[in-house]
Parts: sequence; structure tokens; C-alpha cells
Amino acid sequence: MVSSSSDEKEGIMSRGWERLNSLPGKVIKLGQDDPRRVTHSLKVGLAVTLVSILFYYFEPLYHGFGVSAMWAVLTVVVVFEFSVGATLGKGLNRGLATFTAGVLGFGGHRLASLFGDKGEQILLALFVFLIAAAVTYLRFFPRMKARYDYGLLIFILTFSMISVSGYHDDELLPIAEQRIFTILTGGLTAVAVCIFICPVWAGDDLHNLVANNIEKLAIFLEGFGSEYFKIPEDEESLKKVSEEYKSVLTSKQSEESLANFARWEPGHGKFKFRHPWKNYLMIGSVTRQCAYKIEALNDCLHSETQTPQEIRCKIEEASLKLCSESVNTLRELALALRKMIPPKSANEHLINSKIAAKNLKSLLNTGLCKETDLLEVIPAATMACLLVDVVSYNERIAESIQELASLAKFKSSGKPEVIPAQPNLCPQEISQQNSCISIPAQQTLCYQRSMQRNSSINIAPHHVITAQEESPCSSVDRTS
Repeated sequence: MVSSSSDEKEGIMSRGWERLNSLPGKVIKLGQDDPRRVTHSLKVGLAVTLVSILFYYFEPLYHGFGVSAMWAVLTVVVVFEFSVGATLGKGLNRGLATFTAGVLGFGGHRLASLFGDKGEQILLALFVFLIAAAVTYLRFFPRMKARYDYGLLIFILTFSMISVSGYHDDELLPIAEQRIFTILTGGLTAVAVCIFICPVWAGDDLHNLVANNIEKLAIFLEGFGSEYFKIPEDEESLKKVSEEYKSVLTSKQSEESLANFARWEPGHGKFKFRHPWKNYLMIGSVTRQCAYKIEALNDCLHSETQTPQEIRCKIEEASLKLCSESVNTLRELALALRKMIPPKSANEHLINSKIAAKNLKSLLNTGLCKETDLLEVIPAATMACLLVDVVSYNERIAESIQELASLAKFKSSGKPEVIPAQPNLCPQEISQQNSCISIPAQQTLCYQRSMQRNSSINIAPHHVITAQEESPCSSVDRTS
């Protein structure tokens, strides 16, 4: 028993020592992940120091305010947030709520004092009950909850303290003035330090977050085709790629918080006053919907039921083409959003991805299920349908970014848009272009792919040309 208890104590001490040794590394890593955290900590310390010196070391102010000076320090600690928008929102909420509640509390106290001692008690209790109940009910409105929740809480607190404390205190007006002045001073100090010393803008963070989320979808699709069709690549890099998109699925709360903070911020940089921040939420919503489709694609990679490789080869070329064009589309959209230019450069890739999606759907309708067990085809068909859905979401993302560019008046990069020349195709040739790829051509592709895997000979890129009857329209070369 003695040995077991001593071993347990040694185990606790060793674990405590290990945690103590790892603490400096965690502290350093926290600052390295985002150096702005270190700056923010120093800014908070500076603001608290300034207010403390102002009210406690400056004798005239200390004798004039006394204990009420602590409200200035408390205001700085409570109001000072990481971003400018969050600090402005809290500061304005606290200042406006304090001033309004102070005026109403003083007025309610004066009104109640006209009804005698007993009447004053009843009216003050009634005022506090009505104000607290009404303001609390307002907090249930989504818009009030999102933007003014903190101010409503401060309003209830300040009104109750001033109106009730005035019952036994004849000098109510000086107390209200001192509290309002100290709170406003602390709030203004916090806002000034936050804005003028290394500001962190919530609008910038929201802008970069939405663009990065679109980029993460492209990163997954870039490695998906190689992993699904078993193209030899670095397995470790594929594992990292497949996990990049997962943060997009849980980004809704962060985007909404940043958008709410960004509305409080003044114009800065390329973000003018009344920038359409709501449109970023629309882009983020469509991006998350696309991420859910990508989550389903990721499940296809790890599903227990897999389609045989010889069946996958039939849709390999069309699927890889769709993935490639979708990757280019998403990256161009992310780049356009990040540079705040109209997303015209993504149009060509978006059109190509839609053509690839039509080819893939045609292939599913005509060439995949012939002489094949349906149960073996279902996993590959599901994967193909998900890829087609990704293309439709890419188009919706492009439309949302275009709407944002129009409202925010994004400026063009100045480079002329290059639109590829399209031949005049008659309806017959259009249907031939979007028709499925012939089975012999795909079998040839699978054969050459297997030769690439099983030999060291490098096979040059090839084109499969399908002979067609001459059309009344001008002849067009068709390549698969």
C-alpha cells in the first residue's frame, strides 16, 4: 500500500513537471501562430496603465472622483477586444447604454420622489421591474441579440443601480455624472489605443477568411482525382489535402461574428464606409454547401464498397478534367476576391468545367452501365454526381462574388480579358461534342495507364480521335 501511494505521488509530480517544462513552448507557439496576440496583450496593458495613471496618480481627478475611478479601469478591461470592430461595438454599446440608463434612472428617481416615501418605493420597484422585463425581452430579437446584447445588459445594470441607490442617497446627480464620465473616459481610451496602435480590422479578417475557405476547397479537389483513381503520389501530402476543407464546415459562427464586428468599423484601406459585409456571409454560406459535397466526396474515398478499377477507368478522363477545371475556377475566384477585382478570369474555367460535367453526365447515362453489375457502378456514379454538384456550387460562388464586386465597386486589374474563340457549331455537332467518349478509346486509355504503372517507359500525351460522318457545318476536330 505504501509503495503504491508513493508511486502515485511520483506519477503526479512527474506529470506536473512535464507540464511545467512544456509551458514555455506552448506560450511561444501561441505567439508564433498569430503575432497579433502579443501586440494585443501589450495594447491592453498600455490602456489600463494610461487610465490608472490618469485617475489614480493625477491628484485633482482622484479627489474629484474617488472610488468611482475604478469604473474607468473596469471599462477598459471589459471593452478592449481583439479587433477594432469588436472594441468599437462594445465601447459604443457601453457608452450609449450608460448615458441613456443614467438619464432615465435619474428621471425615474425624481418622478418617484414626488409621491411620498411609500409611493416612491412602489414606483421605483415598478420602474425597475418594467425596464428589466422589457429590455430582457428585446434581447430575444436576433438583430438586437447580435449587435446590441451587451449594451442592453449594461442598460439594465446601470438603470437599476442608479434608480435604486438613489433612494437612500440624496446626492444622486453627482454619482450619476461621475459614473458616466469615468465609463466614457475608459471606453474612449480603449478605442483610441485599439485604433491608432497596430489596429486589427475584423473586416480584413472576414475578407481573408472567406477567400481562404474557397482556396481550401480547391486544395482538396486538386488531390482528389489522383487519390480516387489511384494515381501514384505522395500519400502523406494527400492526407493533408483531404483534411484542409474541414475547417470550412465550422466557419459559420466565425464569419457571422466578424461580419457583425466589421459593421462597426469605419472605412479603412479598400473597405469604404458601408461596405456590403452581408454579401460575405452569402459567399460563405454557398462555400459551406460546397464543402458538404466535398465531405461526401471524401467519404467516397474511404467507403468500404468501391467500384472496380476497370469501371473507374471509363469515367477517369472526364472526372479528372472536371476536377482540374473546378480547381482552376475556385482558385481564380479566391484570387479575385482577395485582390478585390471582378472574377472575370474564372469564367473560362467555369465554362470548361460545365462542359466536362455535361460529358460526365452523358457518360453516366450511356456508357457506364452497359454489361456491368449495377451494384458495382453505384459508388462511382455517386462520386460523379457529387462532382457535378460541385460545379453547380462553383457557379453559385462565382455569382455571389460577382454581386459583391458590383456592390462594393471592385476595380478591374487593368488586364484585358482573353476570351477563347469558339467555333460556330450546329446542333448536331454540339450534341456530338457533349456525347460520351467511345468505349474503345477509354479502354486504350486504361491500357496505357496500366503500362505507365507497371513499366518505367514514359508514354507521351496522346489524343483519341473519333471519326464521324461529315456534318453540313464546318468540320471540327474532336479530342477526348
